[in-house]
Amino acid sequence: MYRSIIPNALTSSNLLFGVCSILSTIQGNLFMGSVFILAALVADGLDGRAARFFGVSSEMGKEMDSLCDLVSFGVAPGILAYVFCLEAFGYIGWAVAICFALCGMWRLARFNVNASVVHGYFMGLAIPAGGCFVSTSTLLMQAIGFDPHSLGIIYPVIMAVVAFLMVSTVHYPDFKGKGEKIYMASKIFAAVMFAVILYLGKDAIHFSVLFGIFATYATFGIVNSVFARIFGDN
Repeated sequence: MYRSIIPNALTSSNLLFGVCSILSTIQGNLFMGSVFILAALVADGLDGRAARFFGVSSEMGKEMDSLCDLVSFGVAPGILAYVFCLEAFGYIGWAVAICFALCGMWRLARFNVNASVVHGYFMGLAIPAGGCFVSTSTLLMQAIGFDPHSLGIIYPVIMAVVAFLMVSTVHYPDFKGKGEKIYMASKIFAAVMFAVILYLGKDAIHFSVLFGIFATYATFGIVNSVFARIFGDN
């Protein structure tokens, strides 16, 4: 019984941080709203490992994890993006924020259903990656003083694309050494993109690194899938 306390506490922390993100964002503290999403990512990454370490993995734990992920990486980032920029677009902003949460829900449900079928890759962008794309981009733009409103309609379009990637059939490598083939051209593209992000955000290099990781990964799946289609591997 005691062995399940740590994994369950970590899973609960995921939800705790997600709710803290929402409350911080509502209060206008977008920095902490973003940081709490990253904290939820850490908790999310540790709970499964803790459960396997203590030998207490269960279906109950998996369901709890999915519910927490929806709040922390679906709802919280949607609200964060809305307060940060989408609010200026009226009902379009509403639609994009809601769509982000809905796509996150669909992504989690599909993952749970296909867990025994899909191996060696992730089908669609994982919801933690999507949520952290929003949080790290917010941190970076705030740190360098970039006004997202200057992007115009591009910001909600990017948000909508990230939401779509979560429910897409684009293959994302799980980096476990088997499954999805990773092309050298994709690696070069990722390295160049990451370097460009670091250069553009050099005034806030720590946030640039974080955003570069999630932005590059989100784009990497598309590029690698294109190469796989060209060379007939998918």
